[in-house]
Amino acid sequence: MMYTQKLMDHFMNPRNVGIIENPDGYAKVGSPSCGDMMEIFLMIKENVITDAKFRTFGCASAIASSSVTTEMVIGKTIKEALELTNKSIAENLDGLPASKLHCSVLAEEVINEAIEDYRFRK
Repeated sequence: MMYTQKLMDHFMNPRNVGIIENPDGYAKVGSPSCGDMMEIFLMIKENVITDAKFRTFGCASAIASSSVTTEMVIGKTIKEALELTNKSIAENLDGLPASKLHCSVLAEEVINEAIEDYRFRK
């Protein structure tokens, strides 16, 4: 299984790891089949994601997908963040092995659920 240099960088040096106390949006998703679990915390001001933190339990691809996803959504509007796809997440990592594409699907899912949580709380 070949991992790209960018994926390995995000795995070895993940960005935005941690939690946000009292986030505006929060979600936790997991895949029982592979054991990956992603948790994301969002801060949203005037419809723009101002901060995103994550905690992920899983393989290198799951951690890298979470890391790059937080980078991709910070500074984006809710609408722009909802346009994020698992394909764009994988492309941002210069590709994922076929057997690991579910990690980018989980990352897309966790962002959508955190935004749904934000909308529900408002």
